[in-house]
Amino acid sequence: MQLIGAILFALALLHTFSAKAFERMSHKSSRHAGLLHLLGEVEVVFGFWAMVLLVVMAFVAGPQNAIAYAETQQYTEPLFVFVVMVVAASRPVLDFVQRLVDVLSGGRPLLQAWMGLALVPLAGSLITEPAAMTLAALMLAPQIFRDGVPEWQKYAALGVLFVNVSIGGTLTAYAAPPVLMVAATWQWDSAFMAANFGWKATLAVLVNATAVTWLLREQLRNGANKGDAPALTARAPAPMLTSMIHLAFLAAVVMLAHHPVLFLGLFLFFLGFTTAYPQHQSPLILKEALLVGFFLAGLVVLGSMQQWWLQPIVESLQPLALFFGALGLTAITDNAALTYLGSLIDGISPHAQYMLVAGAVAGGGLTVIANAPNPAGISLLRKGFRDESISALGLLAGALAPTAVAAIAFFL
Repeated sequence: MQLIGAILFALALLHTFSAKAFERMSHKSSRHAGLLHLLGEVEVVFGFWAMVLLVVMAFVAGPQNAIAYAETQQYTEPLFVFVVMVVAASRPVLDFVQRLVDVLSGGRPLLQAWMGLALVPLAGSLITEPAAMTLAALMLAPQIFRDGVPEWQKYAALGVLFVNVSIGGTLTAYAAPPVLMVAATWQWDSAFMAANFGWKATLAVLVNATAVTWLLREQLRNGANKGDAPALTARAPAPMLTSMIHLAFLAAVVMLAHHPVLFLGLFLFFLGFTTAYPQHQSPLILKEALLVGFFLAGLVVLGSMQQWWLQPIVESLQPLALFFGALGLTAITDNAALTYLGSLIDGISPHAQYMLVAGAVAGGGLTVIANAPNPAGISLLRKGFRDESISALGLLAGALAPTAVAAIAFFL
């Protein structure tokens, strides 16, 4: 089963990189367009192959073992990402963030885009990375990820956004999944994170955001001149009291992030509140958030089968090699899974601990599976790309430069 799990994991990775090809084929085939479009949805890939794994496991190891395996996995993170995406993307929260951005930027498009690429990812250290990704994606979509902007510039901005969100959550010990996996075991608190990771991550985030904003300066100015303003909507904003209540829901969900029974119960109250005041709401992104949760749950099911070959690699590397090893392995597996495996190593030195986590978060923007919030960004931004799908190779190319900046910063 371990070998079968590794093969299916490799097939899922291959499928991820070829998802855009399936999307293109769906436009050429009228008979099977629906199926090809489904297979071209990046968020479906790992959930699909996880189901294949469970079916194969039922035949090889027996149905009871397959059911037991599925039920013993931890799905807290997929559930949390689903809930926090829906709450963070609600109209009152977005209206509040847009008001704040407008005040701080003075309505200047370049500064608004820069804040979406820099300050919002850094705010992920407070509101968690999935919430920061959701807010940043929805803010930047009408500015950068729209018609009229060259595809290569969109991928450059996407790479910066993903890398900045991955490293922007390292100012605290609870916001970034790869840090959360080791914080308790290695006794890393938020003061330790700010002193050893936070200021370096902040420097890299500011450099990356400034560089890509300068690259996009003409597109941002032209969009504003044509009336494609970065404002999220032209509607009247939700009342401030309603925004405050939504922000309170968001804060409570973040505080209860490790208690799915509680934050799911709170989410039901949130749905009730949005139903009670429909005049202040826009349609919730339930479909997009469910797809992202499905993707992450599939990654949990498939990723749990990879410990047998990943852990020996992590254990065998010296600190410097561990940094670059984690940086590379993050591209083909979730960075939180890598750091979790590192937390299981007895006697790992503080230097090796730092190198492992630094490499894992620096590489968190390379692929859709590298960091848990990435599928959320893909889901919310793909309509702004050609064929309404995002190329895995395009994302990789766009993330290389900001990843190098992050790596250099962590060596300071």
